[in-house]
Amino acid sequence: MSLLSHRVRGFRLVDVIALGLLVLLIMSVYLAKTMAGRERAEIASVERLIAAERAQIRLLQAEVAHLEQPSRIERLSSAYLDMGPVAVTQEATPEALAQLSLPAAARAKPAPAPEAAP
Repeated sequence: MSLLSHRVRGFRLVDVIALGLLVLLIMSVYLAKTMAGRERAEIASVERLIAAERAQIRLLQAEVAHLEQPSRIERLSSAYLDMGPVAVTQEATPEALAQLSLPAAARAKPAPAPEAAP
């Protein structure tokens, strides 16, 4: 008697093995589709989060643009810091910048002259 014609409870062994493989194939396809559905839902959730973050970024950029308006900064600086536009007499030339970078004590006191040797 060959393996292909052997019978188990009225069914050929080949038919029982084929049925088992078919059930295994059906279960694996079902499992793969279930996992794909979960992944699809997770991707949609992440895409919604990305869209919400982009909207938040646009909102914050608009707020920064509002806060950095020169007229607003000028109004606040004059109201709270008593600051105004720079007068022409307060402007420095590029040559005077090196002198301005020194501490106030070094600018006020001239350098001592070297003493003559006897």
